[in-house]
Amino acid sequence: MAEVTPEGTGGQGANRRGLKTRAVERMARAVAGERLDELQDRLRDLEAEVQECRQLNIRLAEVTDLVEQLLLPIAARDEEKIAAAVEKYSRTM
Repeated sequence: MAEVTPEGTGGQGANRRGLKTRAVERMARAVAGERLDELQDRLRDLEAEVQECRQLNIRLAEVTDLVEQLLLPIAARDEEKIAAAVEKYSRTM
């Protein structure tokens, strides 16, 4: 007597679904293969641009900190602190 297994718990039902899924994936790749490659390339480009934006944002924050460090000593006419802030910024470039 053949073993009966409900679909989803293994057996032929699950095997058929696996074959169906692979067939659908192959069909999608055949139909949209070139477009899929273009989208993957675009995704890599966008990820690189996001990383560049993060680095620019960090640099902007550093410049903003410098401006803040310069404005307070300038208002108080503290030349030593001004020189120290400019020197610190120059080292990061």
